[in-house]
Amino acid sequence: MRFKTDENLPEESAAILCEAGHDAHTIREQALGGHPDGDVATVCKRELRALVTLDLDFADIRSYPPEEFEGLIVLRVGSQARGHVLNVIRKLVPMFATEPLAKHLWIVEDERVRIWNR
Repeated sequence: MRFKTDENLPEESAAILCEAGHDAHTIREQALGGHPDGDVATVCKRELRALVTLDLDFADIRSYPPEEFEGLIVLRVGSQARGHVLNVIRKLVPMFATEPLAKHLWIVEDERVRIWNR
């Protein structure tokens, strides 16, 4: 799978995905840090990459319809501490083999993942 990790995630987030055999790039690698969400969304669509982010704006299906993306993963965790976020991402990796991501929105909480599709 192909991923783009947002600037609000630790750099190691992409490394975790790559170590699991996925193709992952960061927003920072493309010098898109600080760009509007719409720009990030456009790049993800163009590159056919699922976005992984802490930005709750991407959970708004009216602004970012999941069917237009290779996947949207929005982390809605109790702590945004680096170690906690990285552990949450590690727990997600096995789900990529069993759950649909393309054209879906995943809302990831500490103890559950809600998957939305039309």
